[in-house]
Amino acid sequence: MSNHSLTLRVGGDSAAGGIVTTGEVFARIAAYAGLEVYTTRTIPAEIKGGHVMFQARIAPTQVWSQGDELDMLVAFDQESIDRYYALIRPGGILVYNSNDGQPPATNHITKYALPLNDLAKTINFQRGRNIITIGALVKLFDLPREVASTVIEKQFGRRKELLEQNLLALKTGYEYVEQHITATAPYRLTPRPGAEKEERLVLSGNQALAIGALAAGCRFFAGYPITPASDIMEFLAAELPRFGGTMIQAEDEMAALAMALGASYGGLRAMTATSGPGLALMQELIGHATMTEIPVVVVDVQRAGPSTGMPTKVTQGDLRMSVFGANDDSPRIVLAPVSVEDNFYLIIHAFNLAEKYQVPVIFLSDQDMSVRVQTIPAFDLSRVQREPRLLWDPNSGEKFQRYKDTPSGVSPMSLPGMKGGQYVAEGLEHNAEGEPNYDLHWRTTNMEKRARKVRLAVQEVERLQLYERFGDEDADIGILGWGSTIGPVKEAVELAQAEGIKVAVLYPKMLYPLSRPLIENFIAKRKAIIVPELNYVGQFGRMIQAEFWREVISLRQFGGIPFRTRDVYDEIKRVYATLKPARKKTVASKKVAPKKKARR
Repeated sequence: MSNHSLTLRVGGDSAAGGIVTTGEVFARIAAYAGLEVYTTRTIPAEIKGGHVMFQARIAPTQVWSQGDELDMLVAFDQESIDRYYALIRPGGILVYNSNDGQPPATNHITKYALPLNDLAKTINFQRGRNIITIGALVKLFDLPREVASTVIEKQFGRRKELLEQNLLALKTGYEYVEQHITATAPYRLTPRPGAEKEERLVLSGNQALAIGALAAGCRFFAGYPITPASDIMEFLAAELPRFGGTMIQAEDEMAALAMALGASYGGLRAMTATSGPGLALMQELIGHATMTEIPVVVVDVQRAGPSTGMPTKVTQGDLRMSVFGANDDSPRIVLAPVSVEDNFYLIIHAFNLAEKYQVPVIFLSDQDMSVRVQTIPAFDLSRVQREPRLLWDPNSGEKFQRYKDTPSGVSPMSLPGMKGGQYVAEGLEHNAEGEPNYDLHWRTTNMEKRARKVRLAVQEVERLQLYERFGDEDADIGILGWGSTIGPVKEAVELAQAEGIKVAVLYPKMLYPLSRPLIENFIAKRKAIIVPELNYVGQFGRMIQAEFWREVISLRQFGGIPFRTRDVYDEIKRVYATLKPARKKTVASKKVAPKKKARR
């Protein structure tokens, strides 16, 4: 095995501990050594524990998906062997705990037995089985041992005695492979020349999002713990005070958003983060933010539902709720990042759009992208720009009218303490001063004012390039998608192009309002449009059909796991086959029809 990508899966029971740590630490060692990594995981939702799966794809060059088939399985127990052994490709590798499992007697898989329980006893560190395994993998793949030690020190360096135990466990696993399996590493992944010297980050989507929020000027966060958004709150709890900000754990999701609205009313850039069940509870207050025209960012890290559903599985099922979830019409902006890196840059745009248009912005991440650890380039801080909200000038000589109708629909805000700028952010319909008023004139004026702001926000799509577009511009087949499905799509398109099949791809990042010029231009050139989504009914596809009167091919997956590259590639080939006869018929008809001779 040489410089192709490696797809590694680790399986075991969470009660034994360390399954995710095994995968994450090994992935970080590979990243520190100059390799590219892309991870995914699934963990039990129950506190009592259960089976855990962690998958990492590692390569010398960037990869965009978690990988379709397993090159290696690391099985801590018999259940992991039973679940995943059949997924190992022919010629692949099984590394298993020989104290707790035994693989089938087949010849097409290379098997390496590690007596993990016995090895842990020899160093009197039963909890160190995962680090012993990491040491074994480091030797198997000839990764730098000093890099592995550095990563272990970063992970466990806060307690000296724990660090010493883990370094000993790393050494034990490394030397066991060296002495009992092979003296030279038979499997090698070599980084690109100079890659280990490049400045890169190894982050999860939630970490990138939280860092982006700080860069955007977020100085207030209120939240209630909910999987898989809790990492955002935990990160900001540690970091916000260093920037003069505040983090509050609220008693529920409704209180969290109410607090964020109060902070924004006071002039701070404010955010909350939740998942689907929490977003459902927030809908009344999102409507209140629309009515009062208070900027706020609401992050929804989507997970499988409905109701509590599958808290640790992925979905893209909250799109309809994000766009239409309100009593009566409640205009808001909905954004969706496409990658770990994009979480950083797009959340900055989310804050700027909220402040500029004085609206709630819903930010749709998802479970897979939120916990995925990936190597990404260092953030380009020159791209970070903050757009301020429009504030009233007390020295203007004009009477303050909080909801004054303007051509853009955006009216100046005052901050508490501004002389003459007092107003009540009332949830009732109101006049220009904010006083409750139900007259037909004010109702129609304000409804149009609130909608006008969001309609004008579409102009930001081109200005900020809130979309990804790639592939063949002259292709008959188009893929129109959103969010984290872009990775498998990129790799599927590359496979199709290698076979001479042209495909064009568009991924809008502003899902509401939709940019008509952008999408109309894209779909007008295609004979078939494929819309891949991680939900049951094809929510985005139905939005496109309703908005643009264009039939689409809905490619859906709703089992709680991401698309494989093969899923998308197979659909491209199927659609291509349906278009191919029509092209042949056209060519044939041209050959049959002879040219008429001109009469003299």
